[in-house]
Amino acid sequence: MRLPRRPRLLLPVAIAIVAVVALFFLFAGIYTDYLWYESVDYTAVFSGVVVTQILLFIVGAVLMVGLVGGNMLLAYRTRPMFGPGMFGGTSGADRYRMALDPHRRLIFLIGVVVLALFSGSSFAGQWKTWLEFLNAVPFGEKDAQFGIDLSFFMFTYPFLRMVLNFLFTAVILSAILAAIVHYLYGGFRLQSPGVHASRAARVHLSVLLGVFVLLKAAAYWVDRFGLVFSDRGFVYGASYTDVNAVLPAKTILAFISLICAVLFFAGVVRPGGMLPGAAFGLLVLSAILIGGVYPALVEQFQVRPNQQDREQMYIKRNIEATRKAYGIDKTEVTEYAAKGDASKVSVTTDSSISGVRLLDPNLVAKTYQQKQRIRGYYDFHDPLDVDRYPDASGKMRDTVVAVRELTGPPKEQDNWINRHLVYTHGYGFVAAPGNEVDSQGLPDFDAKDMPVTGSLAERIGLKESRIYFGESPAAPEYVVVGGDRKQGQELDYPESSGTGQQNTTYTGKGGVPVGSFLNRLLYAAKYGETNLLLSGDINDKSKILYERSPQDRIAKVAPFLSLDDNPYPAIVDGKVVWIADAYTTSNSYPYSDSRSLESMTRDTVTDPRLVAQQPRDNINYMRNAVKATVDAYDGTVTLYAWDDKDPILQTWRNVFPGIIKSRSEMPDALKQHLRYPEALFKVQRDVLSRYHIEDPNAFYSGQDFWNVPNDPSSGGHDIKQPPYYLSVKMPNTPEPTFSLTTTFVPRQGPNLAAFMSVDATPGDDYGKLRILRMPSNTTIPGPGQVQNNFQNKFAGQLNLLGLGGAKIRYGNLLTLPFAEGLVYIEPVYVETAASSGQEPYPILRQVLVSYGDKVGFADTLEGALQQVFGDGAQQTRPNDRPDVPVQPSTVLSQAIGEAQKAYDDAQKALTANPPDWTKYGEAQKALKAALDKVKNASTSAATPAPASSATPSPTSSGGPTPVPSGTATPSSLPSPSPSSSS
Repeated sequence: MRLPRRPRLLLPVAIAIVAVVALFFLFAGIYTDYLWYESVDYTAVFSGVVVTQILLFIVGAVLMVGLVGGNMLLAYRTRPMFGPGMFGGTSGADRYRMALDPHRRLIFLIGVVVLALFSGSSFAGQWKTWLEFLNAVPFGEKDAQFGIDLSFFMFTYPFLRMVLNFLFTAVILSAILAAIVHYLYGGFRLQSPGVHASRAARVHLSVLLGVFVLLKAAAYWVDRFGLVFSDRGFVYGASYTDVNAVLPAKTILAFISLICAVLFFAGVVRPGGMLPGAAFGLLVLSAILIGGVYPALVEQFQVRPNQQDREQMYIKRNIEATRKAYGIDKTEVTEYAAKGDASKVSVTTDSSISGVRLLDPNLVAKTYQQKQRIRGYYDFHDPLDVDRYPDASGKMRDTVVAVRELTGPPKEQDNWINRHLVYTHGYGFVAAPGNEVDSQGLPDFDAKDMPVTGSLAERIGLKESRIYFGESPAAPEYVVVGGDRKQGQELDYPESSGTGQQNTTYTGKGGVPVGSFLNRLLYAAKYGETNLLLSGDINDKSKILYERSPQDRIAKVAPFLSLDDNPYPAIVDGKVVWIADAYTTSNSYPYSDSRSLESMTRDTVTDPRLVAQQPRDNINYMRNAVKATVDAYDGTVTLYAWDDKDPILQTWRNVFPGIIKSRSEMPDALKQHLRYPEALFKVQRDVLSRYHIEDPNAFYSGQDFWNVPNDPSSGGHDIKQPPYYLSVKMPNTPEPTFSLTTTFVPRQGPNLAAFMSVDATPGDDYGKLRILRMPSNTTIPGPGQVQNNFQNKFAGQLNLLGLGGAKIRYGNLLTLPFAEGLVYIEPVYVETAASSGQEPYPILRQVLVSYGDKVGFADTLEGALQQVFGDGAQQTRPNDRPDVPVQPSTVLSQAIGEAQKAYDDAQKALTANPPDWTKYGEAQKALKAALDKVKNASTSAATPAPASSATPSPTSSGGPTPVPSGTATPSSLPSPSPSSSS
C-alpha cells in the first residue's frame, strides 16, 4: 500500500528537521566545550583528545566496515551461478532470501552504519591506550621474568591486546556474516548427509578460519607476557606454575596454532574437510591438554605439597615489585618498646604534645555552620580541612579551615534570576587554631565574619574573599556574572546591620563570554533554558561560569589523572585557592599486588556511598605526580609536576607539552600549604599492613600481618579509622612536624601493632614514611581498647555530660609517640539538644588522655596531662589570658566523689553487725547535700562552659577526680528521704 503523495513528501522533511536539530545540539555540546577549554587556556587538551578520538573512530570504523563488509560482499559475489537450488531441493534459506533480497542494499547500508558507529566508538574510547603507546617513556627498570623494560607492560602490552581484540572481533563477525550470506544464496546447505558447500564458500570460510587461528597464535605469544599479571599463585604475578608450565605451554600452543593455520590455508587448494578438520581437532586437543591439563597437574602435584618452597622466589618478586609500585620501598621501620614511665616524664621539659590539635575537622563543621554561616544560604563543606598558618609569633600551627560557600537563594526567592544571576558566589575564609578553643568550648576563630576579620586574616593579608568556584553540591550548575551595569547585581554579602546587602560585579578573567547571540543560543540549548537567550540582564560583558567544582575543572583539563576527593582551600598571595592532589595510576605494573582503590581508601570520612567511583578502580601502581590548584575567584587551573620522575607523567607531558608546569615554577607561598595526600597515604597504609614484611617465608606464614583498626568513634561499625593530620614529634627528631598519622593492630587481636606517620610538609623529609613497630611479645592497648578504657573508667563523668538530652560525641582519637611511650588524646564534645529552632552543634567540653596504664579526664588538655604525668604538666594559661574560668564539670566531678563516698559510708553502716543507724543517717544527709551539689553543677554544665585549650591554664590544675569503674552515677544513687535518716 502506497502512502498518499503529501505524506510521502513530508516524511523526508520531518527526517531532515530531526537530523538538523540533533546535529545542532551535538554542535552546541562540542562547541561550548571548546569555549570552556579556551576560557581556561587548555585548548591543547581539547583539540588533542578530540582529534585523537576522531582519528581512532575513523580508523576503527573503516577497518571494521572494510573487513566485515568486504567479506559480506565477497560472499555475495561468489554465490553459485546456478542459484540456490544447485544442490537440489529447497530449504528454509530460500524463504529468507526471497524476503530479504529486495531490500538487501538498504539492510546492508544500515548494518554498515551501525557497525561503524559501534566499532568506531569502541576504538575511539581507547584513546588513552593509543597515546600512551605512541609517547611511551622507558622506566629504566626491567621485569624479573623476561628482562624487558617495564614500559612494555605499562604501555605496549595494553596496546597489543587492544589491537588483537579488535582484529578478533572483525574476523569473527566476518566469518559469521559471510557464512550467513553464503547460506542465503546457496553457497552451502545443511543437508543429509553432511554439509554441501560450493568451492568459493569453502575457500572463503577456510581462509577466515585460518586467519582466526593465525591471530590465536599471536595471542598465545603475547599472552606469555601477560603472565606477570597472573593471580593463579599465592601472590599476584607469575607463579611457579605460570613460569614452569603455563609459559612453555603458551609457547608451544603458539607454534601449534601456526601449524593449524597452515592446514586451514591448505584447505583452499585441497578439496574436502580433512585438513581443516584435522587442524581444528589438533588445536582443541592441544589447548585442553597442554594449556589446561598440564598446568593443573603441575599445580596439584608439584606446587601445593611444597608451596612455600616452590613459590618463595615469586613471593619475593611480588614483595619487591609491590613496594616499588606503591612508593613504600624506602619506608623506615623502627622497633619501639612504647613502655615509657609517666612518673619520669616532664611535660614542661618536652612540650611536643601541648600543642596537639583538639578540634576534630570531622565533627566541628556543624559548629562552624552555627557560628559562622551568617545566613541560611551559606554553608561549609563537611568535613573541614586542616592546614598550617602562623600564630602571632610567626610559628606555624595546625589550623582548621573552611570557606563559606553558597548553596543557592532562599526557597521563597528561588527563581531563575536569583539562582543564576544574583546568588552567584560564596564569601569568606573561616579559620580557627586546632589546639585552642574559647571560654565557651567553641573554636577560637581568628578569621571570621563578612567581610573577613580576625588576627589571622590580617597576618596573611587576605585580599579576595569571594568564592565563585567551590565544593558545594547545592550550588547552581552555572551562573551568569559580570556586565556593564553601574550598580552590581550580584549579592556580595549581607550588611551587619539592617536588612541591606552589599552587591558586586564579577571582574575575573574566568568564564565564557555570552554577549553574542550565538553563544547565548548555544548555552540556551546546552542547559535547556530560554532565559539565557531572552534575559535583558545579560549583556555584552556578561560571562557564564560552569564546571564550578575544583575536581571537575581539574578532571577536564587533565583527563589522564585520578583525583583525590578532598581538595582544600588555602590563602596564597592574598587569594583563596583550592589545592588538590592528582595521581597517575595503573593496573599494569608487573608482579605488583592489584587492589581496589575504593576499598583501600574507604574509612569513616570517605563514605563510599557518597564518593564517585574512580575511573579505574583496580590499581597496582600509584604516584602523587601532580599538585593542582584552582583559583576560587576566577577558576584558573594550574598543574604542577610534583613527581617529575614518574614515567607515566613524563609520557603524558609528551602527549600534551606545556600544560603541566615544572615543580620549580611553583611559588613558595603555595608550597607552604602543600601536604601529603590522604588517598595515597591510605593506599600505602593498606599495602604496608602486609608488605612491611620483606622476608618471603614470613610473608607466606602471614602471622605478622596487620589491620587498620576500626574507628572507635564510629559507634561499633566495621569501618576503618581515618588517618589524621597533626603535628607530631617522632623519636630522634628535633621538633614536631606537620604529619599524617595512622595506627595498625594485628590481624588477630585489638592490641597496637605499629604506629605510622609521614612527613606532610614540603622539605627534605617530605613523604618519608616512618613506622614504629611494637614488640610482638608485649601487650600495648590499641585504639579500640583505649576507647573502651576511657568509657569504663569515666562512665560517671561522661554520663553527666549527657544530662538534659545532650549527646556525647567523641572526637578523633589521636595517637602520638611521646617520651619513649605512646600517648592517646581524645577530645569529648557535647551536642546539646535542639532548642528554639536552633540545630544542635558540638561543643568541646573534656579531654581524655592515656599513657601506659594511666588515664586522665579533665576540662583541658593540661588538666588531663597533669592527672597522667603529675606536676610535670605545664601550668600557664592560654596566651596568659586570666579570663578563662573554671570548668563547671570540675565541680560536678567533686560532687560525684562526695556522693560516692556518702553512698559507700551508708552501705558500710547498713552491713555492719549490728547496723549503725546513726552513721547511716549522717551518710544520708551527706548524700543529700552532695546530690544537691550535683544538681546545681549539672545545671551549669548544660550550658556552654569553659572548655579545653591545648595551651596551659591554671584553672585546670586539679581536674576532676577519676571515678573507678563501677562507680554509681547520680541516676543509680539512692535518693535520701526523711525516713531513711531516722
